Amino acid sequence: MSLFITFEGIDGCGKSTQIKLLHKNLMNAGYLTELTREPGGTPISEKIRSIILGVENAEMSSRCELLLYLAARAQHVEEKIIPAIYQGKIVLSDRFEEATFAYQGCGRDIGVQTIAPLNAFATRDLIPDLTFVLDISVEESEKRFIASGKILDRLELNSKEFFTKIRKGYMERVLLNQAHMMSINGELSVSEIETMIFSQVLSLIHAKRLN
Repeated sequence: MSLFITFEGIDGCGKSTQIKLLHKNLMNAGYLTELTREPGGTPISEKIRSIILGVENAEMSSRCELLLYLAARAQHVEEKIIPAIYQGKIVLSDRFEEATFAYQGCGRDIGVQTIAPLNAFATRDLIPDLTFVLDISVEESEKRFIASGKILDRLELNSKEFFTKIRKGYMERVLLNQAHMMSINGELSVSEIETMIFSQVLSLIHAKRLN
């Protein structure tokens, strides 16, 4: 049973918590599961991640940022995601292509139409079977960052306007891709979200078996 499932949302939305919970629940249910993240997931991609997110690289241009994300993704897909899918695993990725469409396409105003063919090349046209977008307000995102005491990376240091555009971009993508994208209220309790996600994934597994 191979599936590719991704988690998206603005920073602080809770996706990293939920992807770990789903990984645990699937493993407990007996499914072979691979947990990974973007940018990152492989040694080369993790090195690129450190460049992208490093606060010392404040002068990085938007085009450079985009191409670095795509380079990290190309290696991630080639080295980790596709092999895991061929091994019959359920691959769970903390961010994938929708992050680029939202952050660089909308947040950086590069445009989804410009990014789409470049992303398709980087991913070998790989599309997730299911993408969860955990939606929270920008104000809630800020509250969670303050409460966590986390040191912000280069992307997280951007303005409220930047994250407002990203959130809007995610919602537009969900509307355009309802066949494989699902928006979830990220301000519900952790357990409520966990139950919704696990139920949706089990339904997808059941449907795939029937096909």
